[in-house]
Amino acid sequence: MHIHILGVCGTFMGGLAQIAKALGHDVTGSDQNMYPPMSNELAKLNIDVMNGYEPEHLHSQPDLVLVGNTLSRGNPAIEYMLNQRLSFMSGPEWLFREVLQKRHVLAIAGTHGKTTTTSILSWILEFAGLNPSFLIGGVVENFGKSASYTNSEYFVIEADEYDTAFFDKRSKFLHYHPDTLVINNIEYDHADIFHDLAAIRREFHNLVRILPETAKIIYPIGDQEIKKVLKKGCWSASETFLGPDAEWSIIDASCDYQDFSIINNGKIVGKASWPAIGEHNASNALAAIIAAKNVGVSVEKACQALSEFKSVKRRLECIFDSNDICVYDDFAHHPTAIRKSLQAIKSHATNGRVVAIMEPRSNTMRMGVHAETLSAAFTDADRIFLYQPKDLKWNISDHMNELGNRCQVFENVDKIAELVSKEAQPHDNIVIMSNGAFGGIYQKLIERLNKL
Repeated sequence: MHIHILGVCGTFMGGLAQIAKALGHDVTGSDQNMYPPMSNELAKLNIDVMNGYEPEHLHSQPDLVLVGNTLSRGNPAIEYMLNQRLSFMSGPEWLFREVLQKRHVLAIAGTHGKTTTTSILSWILEFAGLNPSFLIGGVVENFGKSASYTNSEYFVIEADEYDTAFFDKRSKFLHYHPDTLVINNIEYDHADIFHDLAAIRREFHNLVRILPETAKIIYPIGDQEIKKVLKKGCWSASETFLGPDAEWSIIDASCDYQDFSIINNGKIVGKASWPAIGEHNASNALAAIIAAKNVGVSVEKACQALSEFKSVKRRLECIFDSNDICVYDDFAHHPTAIRKSLQAIKSHATNGRVVAIMEPRSNTMRMGVHAETLSAAFTDADRIFLYQPKDLKWNISDHMNELGNRCQVFENVDKIAELVSKEAQPHDNIVIMSNGAFGGIYQKLIERLNKL
């Protein structure tokens, strides 16, 4: 079957392309934003990716068109697809019909930590010899890819709450029907899709409503929004973590959480030592350990796997380490995620400055939803450089007064790279935070630092 994927360079749709290829389909795709790492992954598989959304890309009359959720009516490819009555489907629906329906699905949901938790869980199952399939919103260095299709009965998937397609406004995760579900947290995000936090809770409630009785829900006991969701109705078993009354918890953690012990029902059941840093990542690891135990992997084996876990691309990924200066690439684009990433760096780098560089690129951030809470996210940063895109509808400087002269706002990416490199000091830890390409600042900064 010839499958053409619209929006193929997105992490989810690109992952589907890899799975469809593994299933033996002839796969092509279109996209207008093609950049690594996904463009590289698709090229390795010889998947033909066409630039833009021209109707001509569909003149081959593919047997099925998979439509990404970033495309809408008015798009030339969409209009041609509809006018020609080509068969089409959303990516999540296709994935369930073709793959997930026959597997034990382990889904990781929540506002923050999905990619990292999904990556950790996939690696634990792989380390334990279960050879899982997976679909992750980032490239896991242990695997060198974001998606894999195997003959295993287990499929690990990052389950986000974003809408499915222009013709299906339900959250994507409603298509996955997981057997093991982790909900890491629930906060307000995706303001372009959800009017308020209540709307997000409603989607999570809809997810819980369709879980079988045999499913297992794993969640942090202290998250009040998750409690509200489950209070509306829950028909599956659950396990809780993190909190005095939780079944699972972390104790004896080092200041950067590279070492910690795991408690289950009051007893120490494992000790972990791993390369990742930050309390939030330890929490992600604990959730993954509990999920893995639900499919038969011992805590001891899971802790062994953690010791060999490598970074996820763009999740506090160290991309430069020279002249006593480290540069990290981080996907954080929500005040909570920004705060936790900077806390992690601060706890790990005790003898150097934390320098934060941030681009407000997510739709929610660009709408100004987080404007009033953003400054507090930089508490642990010694120096802050913020990018003001020309088309941003709100003025960042107006909301950063409490940060004083620690913070500067720029309209030019090159100026940020120039000033950060000029001010660089030994032992600096520079954290670049964006969910996009950020005008190529990563290479621009590294080139300047290499000249020091």
